[in-house]
Amino acid sequence: MKLIVKLLFGLVILGLLGLTGYAYLGDLSPEQRQIEQPVVLDGQ
Repeated sequence: MKLIVKLLFGLVILGLLGLTGYAYLGDLSPEQRQIEQPVVLDGQ
């Protein structure tokens, strides 16, 4: 039973380290582009 808990704990730690590394080193920035859309306003 202790072996299973140790393995599970180790997998959780490795998963967290992998997620942290991907967040810092992965390209997670969104694509930016300019959008222009005309607006018609009801005037007097």
